[in-house]
Amino acid sequence: MKSPVVKRSIVIAGHKTSVSLEDQFWDALKEIANNRRSTLSEIVASIDSGRNQGNLSSAIRLFVLAHFRNASATRDNSDFAEKASHSRTTVA
Repeated sequence: MKSPVVKRSIVIAGHKTSVSLEDQFWDALKEIANNRRSTLSEIVASIDSGRNQGNLSSAIRLFVLAHFRNASATRDNSDFAEKASHSRTTVA
């Protein structure tokens, strides 16, 4: 049986480290990096430098979760604004 967690090596600030994440988190991280026109190493280095505690794998998972929650909230807010603008009536 294949393990759901995949360990990969990544270079952060010039040194190689191993990070264990589920495939879905690796895919999401690649998507974020691609959308930001960045590399996985740059994104992970940014996450690493910004974390206060915990291990790097957990920090990456929380980063991915926050990214997609924020994207969802932004979409929800723009949907709400669009619906509100369509429901307004003009009074003459």
